[in-house]
Amino acid sequence: MPLSRRQDLIRALPYARRYARALTGSQPRGDLLVAESLRELAVSDTGEMSPRHSLYRSISRQFQPQDTSGTRDGLGGVERKLLLLTALEELTVSEAAKVLETEVQRASDILAHAHAGLRTVAETSILIIEDEPIIAMDIEELVRSCGHQVAGVAATEADAIELARRTRPGLILADINLGAGGDGMNAVASILRQHDAPVIFVTAYPERLLTGEAVEPTFVITKPFEPTTLAIATYQAVTGGPQID
Repeated sequence: MPLSRRQDLIRALPYARRYARALTGSQPRGDLLVAESLRELAVSDTGEMSPRHSLYRSISRQFQPQDTSGTRDGLGGVERKLLLLTALEELTVSEAAKVLETEVQRASDILAHAHAGLRTVAETSILIIEDEPIIAMDIEELVRSCGHQVAGVAATEADAIELARRTRPGLILADINLGAGGDGMNAVASILRQHDAPVIFVTAYPERLLTGEAVEPTFVITKPFEPTTLAIATYQAVTGGPQID
């Protein structure tokens, strides 16, 4: 593989990690998929796609979950992949279809069905950790529009820990930087010592959180985000990702 191609693959790693972690519902499983994909591309990458898209394709090929369509868990593997590729990774339907090696029309049809399926997800209560009042209000509205309840809104580490203790939320949606109020990751770490709940981190710089060098978030979405992105990330977090055969 040419050195320039290898360097481009390395630069694409944070986005591959985000996709793989969200797809599997696990940092270790997601990062293992990325490592396996890198090894595969090191010996067989033809360069027909961009490095980032090549990683998405390899990850998608390797991860073959049970088909849960029509069950209480909701969406199947292909549907989840298309949702994550188009919303979380911001690919066009055409690009996502190429990654998944399917026809654009079929991808469009599956995606439409998947979006409808999101509305059937089990309702949960969400603790919002966000220090900017206007942004917090917007997120509250998005959370409710996705069919969930707002357990509370915290602007500081201390408030977040106390609210979590009192409300026992089903999911935590946390900004990383709380300004003078502290650090969102520290707040979540304290909460998780007392209460087990899935977490979605929100940041303007996701690549800084996805180095693969330490314990890092499983679910990361980029500011600013669309309602669909939040709905998909919440769905994946609540259901824990699709199950492997």
